[in-house]
Amino acid sequence: MGRENQSSVSEFLLLGLPIQPEQQGVFFTLFLGVYLATVLGNLLILLVIRLDPRLHTPMYFFLSHLAFTDITFSSVTTPKMLMNMQTHSQSISYAGCISQVYFFLMLGCLDSFLLTSMAYDRYVAICHPLHYITIMSQSLCFLLVIVSWVLSTASAILHTLLLAHLSFCGDNLLPHFFCDLATLLKLSTSDTTVNELFILTVGVVVITLPFACILVSYGCIGATILRVPSTKGLYKALSTCGSHLSVVALYYGTIIGLYFFPSSNNSNDKDVTVAILYALITPMLNPFIYSLRNQDMKGALGNILSRGTFS
Repeated sequence: MGRENQSSVSEFLLLGLPIQPEQQGVFFTLFLGVYLATVLGNLLILLVIRLDPRLHTPMYFFLSHLAFTDITFSSVTTPKMLMNMQTHSQSISYAGCISQVYFFLMLGCLDSFLLTSMAYDRYVAICHPLHYITIMSQSLCFLLVIVSWVLSTASAILHTLLLAHLSFCGDNLLPHFFCDLATLLKLSTSDTTVNELFILTVGVVVITLPFACILVSYGCIGATILRVPSTKGLYKALSTCGSHLSVVALYYGTIIGLYFFPSSNNSNDKDVTVAILYALITPMLNPFIYSLRNQDMKGALGNILSRGTFS
């Protein structure tokens, strides 16, 4: 019976952004620029880290994975949104919608785990500098990344399987610019209690616990800095941690606004607006934050540009 009901909806209609039709061209140009800046900016980070041997450290190893994740994360939703805006088509197939949910959840969780790994790296570097090389070994860095991928993939698969067992009959209008899991659950004609409980359970594992670990890490970093008051040490700590803290604030700030303070069922505009910040703007800002606030990245980029100029 579930299979028959499931096949009754072969596609969904994405209502898109809450903007006027005459403003579609302006927003299309804006979001196309945002997407191109996201892809090119994060590719530049990958290139700089690859070409400069001084950046072959655990911190920039995690940053390279974060940059790759941001490119793919933005690519899950933005190209489809831009295509719909340009062609004035709102449809997305059932299979395409389920696939979009899977990749969006998987890459979003991966971002959370990578930011946590970077916070742990900063904690070891500042609180245990003499043992940094021993603790943050290459094997540990690879292990942290592999575990991040495994946990993110597993949680996304389970979410997707539970979603695929739901029935969708009649209404197929999604008031969003992509297939958001929470919005899909509202459309389902099945009992979504298990899905909602699983969202809460997994949310604790992939969002709340990593965020708590980041807060603890920076609490220890702050205590260490206060115990050893040094202008040079404080500047170095702020230089290495400031970029990461900015990205953490952007990432978790939008998640808290989107999922912990959702709008009412009658008004979805706020959720869509915050989702734009989370899915489009944050991946774009990450490379700018790391380029402008991080002295090592600026120095490496300057060296590469100067070598290219003289050659």
